[in-house]
Formats: sequence, C-alpha cells, structure tokens
Amino acid sequence: MKIIDENKLDNPVWYSLLESHEELAFNYDGTKFYNPDYCPFGGFIEVESTLNAANQYALFCENFFLVGEKPKIADSLQITKELVCLQMIIREKIQITPENEIVKLTEEHSKELFDLVNLVQPGYFKPQTFLLGDYFGIFLNGKLIAIAGERMKMNHFTEVSAIITHPDHTGKGYAKQLIAHVVNKIFNEEKIPFLHVVENNIGAIKLYEKLGFTTRRKMSFWNITKS
Repeated sequence: MKIIDENKLDNPVWYSLLESHEELAFNYDGTKFYNPDYCPFGGFIEVESTLNAANQYALFCENFFLVGEKPKIADSLQITKELVCLQMIIREKIQITPENEIVKLTEEHSKELFDLVNLVQPGYFKPQTFLLGDYFGIFLNGKLIAIAGERMKMNHFTEVSAIITHPDHTGKGYAKQLIAHVVNKIFNEEKIPFLHVVENNIGAIKLYEKLGFTTRRKMSFWNITKS
C-alpha cells in the first residue's frame, strides 16, 4: 500500500491549488486563492504573506475565507467571524444500498444546484463551484431536493462538500445515500475522502460518525470582508 502524506490535509486549500486545482489558483507569494467564480477560499504557507494577498484578492472578491491559522490583514479589511470546523476523514467504503435514484448532475442542473445550496448554506457556493468536481442529486417529482459533491481536490484526497437537503425533505435518509455514493466514488479513484463541518452542527457530525468518518483536527475558516 502506498504511503500518503496526510499532513497536506492541514493546509487543504493550498495543496488543492498546488495540485488538482492548480489552474484555478490566484498566486500571491506565499498565499493562494481560488478563482472567486469557483470558490472564495485561500490558503497560505507564510502568514506574513496574507497581508498583501488579502488586499489584492479583495479587488476581485469582497467576501472570502482564509483557511488555517489566523491571517494578517490590513485595516481596510476585517475578520467578521472565525468559523471553527471539524475536519473529518473516512478510511473505507460505506456499505449502503441506495433507496432512491442518484443522478449525476450536469450543467443543465447548475442553476437548481446553486439555488438549493444557497438556500441552506448561503455564501460558499459560487456560479462555477459545480465545475470543481462531480455533484450528485436526488429528485422528487422532477425537483432537486438533495445533493452532495466534491470541492477541494489534491492528488490523494478529495473533499466531500455541499451535503444539502431541502428543508422540506430532511430526515428521510437522502444525505446518507448521497454521502455514501460520493465517498465510494472517491475511493474508486484511489483517493481518500474528507470533509469539513462546523463544530456546533451536532446532527451532521453524528451522521458522519455513524457512516464511518472520524475527526482528524479542527480547522478555522476566517471570514474576511471590506471594512
């Protein structure tokens, strides 16, 4: 079995933009940001580099996140909140037989996908986010009611993201089926799935643990806006 450096997960944005998503990187001498049409996230090696980088990126994106330790920012910007997440990882496939048809979403579903994510978790999912990986959904009477997909990607890791169920359709096992589908797809690609969940989202954490995820570490997402 090949040895995989899990330390890259300590800096997931940086290594995603160094590896699988390199073509989407805005580079600022020690800090990398995603093209803001795809994802409003940045990562860094040297915290000193975030001062200039955040200023430059704010010209393109007025509301964004730096992921990792607390960044340095100029007076023209402000940290509006620290979103503390659990970074969770799973080591083996999830043995679940889906009860609903799971559909791979295409560009024709992009608006419906965008609207559903932003209904439940506004601010993270951008018009081109669906191009970062594969997204899957469950439909009811022709309407998209639950989704899950992929966001950050490295050579050996893929983030499970946008685990969303429409508020009118929760509690019916849709998320469980979709998570299993995405996780098993990632394993089939010989990569390791991981995800981020806000530390006070107890219900989601319990579901992920039940499916086999374990907490690897805490990860701070620093929300930055113009002052």
